[in-house]
Amino acid sequence: MRVYAGRVSQQRVFVARLSGCSVFDPAGDRLGKVRDVVVIYRKDDPPRVIGLIVEIPGRRHVFVSIGRVTSIATGQVITTGLINVRRFQQRGGEVRVMVEMLGRKVYLKDGSGVAVIEDVAIERNRLGEWDVGQLFLRRPKTSGSPFAKGPTTFAEWNEVRENQVPGESQSAEQLVATYSELKPADLANTLLDLPDDRLIEVAEELPDDRLADALEEMPEEDQVHILEALGDERAADILDAMEPDDAADVLAQLPEARLEELLDLMEPEEAEDVRALLKYGPDTAGGLMTPEPIVLSADATVAEALALIRRHELHPALAAAVFVTLPPYETPTGRLLGTVHFQRMLRYPPHERLGAIIDDTLDPVPAGASAAEVARLLASYNLVSLPVVDQAHRLVGAVSVDDVLDYLLPEDWRSHDADEAPVEPVPTTTASIPRRR
Repeated sequence: MRVYAGRVSQQRVFVARLSGCSVFDPAGDRLGKVRDVVVIYRKDDPPRVIGLIVEIPGRRHVFVSIGRVTSIATGQVITTGLINVRRFQQRGGEVRVMVEMLGRKVYLKDGSGVAVIEDVAIERNRLGEWDVGQLFLRRPKTSGSPFAKGPTTFAEWNEVRENQVPGESQSAEQLVATYSELKPADLANTLLDLPDDRLIEVAEELPDDRLADALEEMPEEDQVHILEALGDERAADILDAMEPDDAADVLAQLPEARLEELLDLMEPEEAEDVRALLKYGPDTAGGLMTPEPIVLSADATVAEALALIRRHELHPALAAAVFVTLPPYETPTGRLLGTVHFQRMLRYPPHERLGAIIDDTLDPVPAGASAAEVARLLASYNLVSLPVVDQAHRLVGAVSVDDVLDYLLPEDWRSHDADEAPVEPVPTTTASIPRRR
């Protein structure tokens, strides 16, 4: 539940705060999480809420009629437990609050000017129906400072009129703000659920690193589509921000000439890593690896190694071990001496030299090893990453379990439908709620 200006109501919920809340059945079993609210416009009254878009296991978005919602409380939604798991498809006359209303400009009928909708409250009336109630609005800023924001205000639906010229794009800034706390995989799925023009508009507003994280969680054809729509300069910036192995996977889908154009626009160091990965087949250890593992000398201490793996931007799988080599210490390194696992470091004092606690019993994998062989080794030795070496036994990268899973799972695993059969809706006792057939 959202609180503004000290106002709290058990029958009023702000949609931006509702998004992401867990949905439970009466027994307390989690069904999914809220992704949006669906309303229909009415001629003389505020829009009526007809249901929620809920993401269920399998990352499928389904429609849950508001008549099946028995309670909306802080951080959770309770339903009757009976939902139709058929994939949601927006129908004529339906409006999605998060996607289509937030960021829209409106005029205040009192003549005080224009404002932008930053949030929408839905309110339950005495008959148990949910309607759009208050709007949380932001007026244009009055200061020239780039950090200043305009003043905010509340207004009822009947106190504003929409200010959308046909063909005019809605601002995506507020929608981007509501996605700020989503994990990359959830953000990717949410973006792909948007209409194509809205998807590109939101992608243009997202920061490079945030969009790069989301693209890494998408099927490659969707990655290519978004990058093509953003233009060469922005696409190169996004590729710079992606993990080199993910960037290489995307570029490998493009024609050779287009691939070279984007590589030339990338930062030289990032492009060099990607070019190195493109030399390997996509189903080999070299094609799956990242060229940026943690590499240290035998004289480095446990304290130095632990400091490096604490970096928040480091992928958890790569933080599980450091690799000890002869100089140089950037891939391709000098000869690989061995691996020191995170747990092993915790058993020794901070001043201990890594060279004294190397695990040299585990053989690295050659860059040409198949993905199946890498998967077998990871499973056999209960590892999350493996060092990858060239013919001269120089470390060229590390392949992690998530990279192998991405390769071994079906291509459409990210959007794979749940296996459950559709559950037909039961009749609702709230006769005035519009039916969705």
